[in-house]
Amino acid sequence: MDRHERIAKAIAASGMKKGEIAAACGVANSAVTQWISGESKSLRPENLYALAKATGYRAEWLAIGEGAETSAPEDANVAHTAQPNMAYRYPVISWVAAGAWAEAVEPYPPGFSDRYEMSEYDSKGPAFWLEVKGDSMTSSVGQSVPEGTLILVDTEADAQSGKLVVAKLGDSNEATFKKLVDDGGRRFLKPLNPAYPIEVVADDCRIIGVVVRALMKF
Repeated sequence: MDRHERIAKAIAASGMKKGEIAAACGVANSAVTQWISGESKSLRPENLYALAKATGYRAEWLAIGEGAETSAPEDANVAHTAQPNMAYRYPVISWVAAGAWAEAVEPYPPGFSDRYEMSEYDSKGPAFWLEVKGDSMTSSVGQSVPEGTLILVDTEADAQSGKLVVAKLGDSNEATFKKLVDDGGRRFLKPLNPAYPIEVVADDCRIIGVVVRALMKF
């Protein structure tokens, strides 16, 4: 059995969808398809171990076909049952990379990120973490997202009024983090910090994704 056949077997046995596998491994859906088809000849160690954790199959068996397939108990009367995957792995990227997201052909190109964080959130589309910089979203009252907070951005979540979003303004190479507000038929990007100005969502402004989780580290 070739490696791609072992990967296909593990994914099928887990009952997980390709999108769930992709999120758990921090890659695009197309990468999982290439693993299964054998089109991709390389599988990074961190992706391999994430795949093993998600499916319940041993990384060594997936990689080279040696040893037991799973870590099932020695008792032959006890069969291995794949456990539901409650944690998903997403890359941490830069604001410049986030700004370029809308123009990217491949959401997770090789070398896209060397840092990943986990979340229980199952994204609707490709997702990534950003570390908040600056104090434009820091408020002394109500909702506040201070500098240093990690925010999880889902690129296919519904960007409704009142949601916190990441957008790219036409005159900037970097992304911006604001609250999306509809008022009188027009859309605005509103900072939570009243010291910063509200910006109109112009035609050349692109909403990259909706912030669905925040992680503050001490």
